[in-house]
Amino acid sequence: MTLWRSLFVAASLLAAPLSLAHAQPPQTVKTRNVVLVHGAWADGSSWSEVIPVLQAAGLHVTAVQNPLSSLADSVEATRRALAEQDGPTVLVAHSWGGTVISQVGTDPKVSGLVYVAARAPDANEDFVALSKQFPTGPVRAGIVERDGYTKLSEDAFLKYFANGVKPERARELYAVQWPTAASIFASRTTEAAWHTKPSWYAVSKNDDTINPDLERFLAKRMNATTVELDAGHLSLVSHPKEVANLILEAAGYGRS
Repeated sequence: MTLWRSLFVAASLLAAPLSLAHAQPPQTVKTRNVVLVHGAWADGSSWSEVIPVLQAAGLHVTAVQNPLSSLADSVEATRRALAEQDGPTVLVAHSWGGTVISQVGTDPKVSGLVYVAARAPDANEDFVALSKQFPTGPVRAGIVERDGYTKLSEDAFLKYFANGVKPERARELYAVQWPTAASIFASRTTEAAWHTKPSWYAVSKNDDTINPDLERFLAKRMNATTVELDAGHLSLVSHPKEVANLILEAAGYGRS
């Protein structure tokens, strides 16, 4: 790591603890609605371990089947799901899905945002350039592109994308990974809802897809209530109870 980058990371992290909530947590609006947005190389089933925990707590849960064909298409799909909610809603995203909720989260119906090892771009930010200020995860070497869409090789998916997930579950997730347009990673939002909405962030300390220090930087920048999990990128699969607890907190409920 260069001296400049070391100073950049250090300056972004020193002002607050990494593992627990900030001293003054954001004000929450109690809500029973949660909309979940999955990220690249996944589908809605990646939330299947989190959903039962939220439902058992009495929440109404909707998982968006994110098309991953363009930012506009993913935003539209999420807006449709949000429009079906009957009141205040917590919007949750994993991975690239954080780009989507940063755009959609300005909707008045959204009461809070939860980012799970997720991107959290600022408005019109070149997130690719920001990411390059941190070491690249080994998963990138396994990206295979065909006809403008990308998937992960089986080796990269199992070793790096799903590290920490039980092997049989990781193979299931590999089988249902959704092709992701190569163009979406450079897409820029016109909004950054985390500037005005209470936000929560779950950092994955063992992430081989998004650099954990980048996740910490994003969480600090948005002044998010933050937890750190001993998990790889798919913490929503390997640590569903902890992820669900963070969502419950954002919804104004006690931990289950």
